[in-house]
Amino acid sequence: MPPMLWLLLNFAAPALGFYFSISCPSGKQCQQALLSGNDILLYCNSSGAHWYYLFTQGKKGRLASLTNISNMEIMPEGSLLIKDPSPSQTGLYHCWNKNGRQVVQYEIDFQDVSTLHVTHKDLGQRPLQNETLHLGSKELIFTRWEPWQDCNRCKEPGERKRLGYCYIQEPLEEAMPCWLYLGEVLVWSSRLRPELQVEACHVQCTNNTQLRVDYVIFDNFRLDEETEFVWLDCPLGSMYRSLNWHANDIPLTWESQLSGRDFTTFLDPSTGGRQLRVFQPAIYKCFVQQELVAQFNPAASPETLEAQWRENDAQWREARNALQGRADSVLKGLKLVLLVGTVLALLGALLKFMRPSPGKRSKQVLVVK
Repeated sequence: MPPMLWLLLNFAAPALGFYFSISCPSGKQCQQALLSGNDILLYCNSSGAHWYYLFTQGKKGRLASLTNISNMEIMPEGSLLIKDPSPSQTGLYHCWNKNGRQVVQYEIDFQDVSTLHVTHKDLGQRPLQNETLHLGSKELIFTRWEPWQDCNRCKEPGERKRLGYCYIQEPLEEAMPCWLYLGEVLVWSSRLRPELQVEACHVQCTNNTQLRVDYVIFDNFRLDEETEFVWLDCPLGSMYRSLNWHANDIPLTWESQLSGRDFTTFLDPSTGGRQLRVFQPAIYKCFVQQELVAQFNPAASPETLEAQWRENDAQWREARNALQGRADSVLKGLKLVLLVGTVLALLGALLKFMRPSPGKRSKQVLVVK
């Protein structure tokens, strides 16, 4: 994507101040599987909080402060924002208040989004099947599915998606997210991967929108001359929210892409469709939770600008000629009216001169007598 477009998009989301967050009751320890590459906010309601971490992959270490990790930021109210998390940042996250007491603890498994298994129910595509892992006992590998997200359109046919995370369970034990369970153990299996499933949906419209934001317009995007495509990034879009793109008011669907019928665009599965790769100019709109949040207008090519200039010039000349023709007709009409008026005035004067008044005629008769 051209640098300027990236710059505009990177400024858009923070200005709107909206991140997908997860929370945990105060004083508790919560375990959660998430996807790498997708921003997340770990909630901690403690102003001036300090965060500490322990990554579970690789060499074991001690709890360390988060002050030197570039993609993590402690927010003013105490929450932790993690941008573009990587699988290697799977581990424990502790939030402590200003008095040195632990407020909350998260165990987060950032599962590798690049290995995402994507299926569409209406195409008959099947999710991954359960498998057995042999690390000492017969551990079961399975997918734990999140609830279906909202339908991405209302009143019209739409689609909805749900995420599935890799879990491992020992006999008679609680299941754990795969990489929190494995820790330092290096295991390769094609079954150790997260999933994304899509299905068709059709719902009525409601007023229960959660965004309530004004949409933004990005003008003049261009296709890259070498690659002949460009990436568009939907502000506020997320793997964890319902999202929909339109091209010239025609909805783009996962069903068309996964069935191989549409090659003009590409919804990026690793971002849940937040990023869209386009191969031809059009007006693209993105909707988050059924609400329009952004519109992308293409830049006109030199050929298009020249053709538009010629069309405008021809229209201007035609309008000028039509106006000139109407002006000539009006001028001729005025000249004709003036000429008729002058002739009538002259005729009136001549008749007045040649016909005497009644008084003068009677005097002439008396003189004759």
